[in-house]
Order: sequence, then C-alpha cells, then structure tokens
Amino acid sequence: MSFEAWQWALAVVGALAIGLAKTGIGGLGMLAVVIFANLMPAKAASGVVLPMLVFADVVAVLAYRRHAQWKLLWKLFPWTAAGVVAGYLAMGRIDDRQASLMIGFIVLGLLGLHLWRRKGGELAEHGAWFAPTVGILAGYTTLVANAAGPLMAIYLLAMRLPKMEYMGTGAVYFMVMNLFKVPFMMDLGLVNAASFTFNLWLAPAVLAGALLGKVILRKIDQRLFENIALGLAGTAGLKLLF
Repeated sequence: MSFEAWQWALAVVGALAIGLAKTGIGGLGMLAVVIFANLMPAKAASGVVLPMLVFADVVAVLAYRRHAQWKLLWKLFPWTAAGVVAGYLAMGRIDDRQASLMIGFIVLGLLGLHLWRRKGGELAEHGAWFAPTVGILAGYTTLVANAAGPLMAIYLLAMRLPKMEYMGTGAVYFMVMNLFKVPFMMDLGLVNAASFTFNLWLAPAVLAGALLGKVILRKIDQRLFENIALGLAGTAGLKLLF
C-alpha cells in the first residue's frame, strides 16, 4: 500500500489503539476501526484490521485465559457464528460507499450504546433472548465493521463478572470470533497477501500497545482517556457518512 508519511503515522496510531483496546481501555477499538476506514476503502479496511485484532487477541488470551468463563461463552458462540454469516452475506452485496455508511452508522450507534451504558444503563439476562440477541448482533457488527466491543461489554457487565473474569472471558471470545471470521474475509478478498504484508509492518505497534496497556492504565485516568478516544471515534464515524 502506497501511503504518505502522515498516513503511515496514523496507521501506527491505529495499530497501537488495537493493542491498547485489548488490555481494557474501552473506546480505542472503535477508534482503530474508523482510523483505517478513513485511510483506505471501507471494505478493505475491515480486512486489514482483522489480522491485527487476532494478533492482539492472542496476547490478551495468553495473559487472561485462566479467568475465562466458558459457560457464558458457549451461550454466545452459536449465535455469533450466525451473525458472522449474515455479515458475510451483506458484505458480498454492498460497495465501498455503502460499507462506509454502514460502518459509520454502526460506530455511531455503538458509541451511543457505550455512553448509555456508562451513564447507568443496564441490561439483565431476561430468559432465553439475551445471549442470542447479543451474539447475533456482535457477529454481524464484527464482520462488517470489527466493532462488536460495546455489545460484548454490555453482555459481560450484565453477567456481573469480576474484573479478571471480565478480561479473560472477553479475550477468549474475541480470539475465537476473529479466527472464525478469517475464512469469510479471505473468500471476500479482503484478507490477502498485500493486506497481510501491511499487517506485518504494523505488528510491532500492535504488540507495543498490548504490552503497554496495563502500564498506561495505572498512570492515567481511564475515563479521560476513554472520552478522548470516543470523541475521536465519533468524529471519524461522522466523516464516514459525508
């Protein structure tokens, strides 16, 4: 990919954000999505981001796998798979402009959902509908926009998990889900040799973000950091619509 210096710098920021997002800094995952969607065609950006997500997922799983709550994960996996298939069918039928609009609306919708949750909005597991609904929506949004983080956050918070169980369960879920997506994205031509070479150039930044996340969290106010990230993500999400 032929980028100018400022575009490479922005890509490095996006890669760092992917790594940091996997260590618990909410909002940065969406920021990374919209950074890459503004650097290249929206559909291509979804394919470029996926391998970096998988790499960061592996680091997170190595750190937190002992705390994963598998009984909660098995409630989600079948429905997430159905959502991924639905997203795959949608991505095969839309062009880059439609993908930009879809990603922009998804990001802004999830930002609203995230802010609502932070202001005290809660969901509880009412009967059989909750896990299927979250699973399908997460699968669809992750295939189309790599933006399922807020949905998973709502699910895990509704389960009232302690911090380490929250991190471990989320890490395993995203690693399995993102690996499941790879064949679909390859079939769509969005993960290919050229995009993977680009991923390799940015892999050190992803790793640095993943390893530095815990240190950063101890030294700065997370709420302020999230507010900045969410504000930037919202601005970039709006840019995708116009």
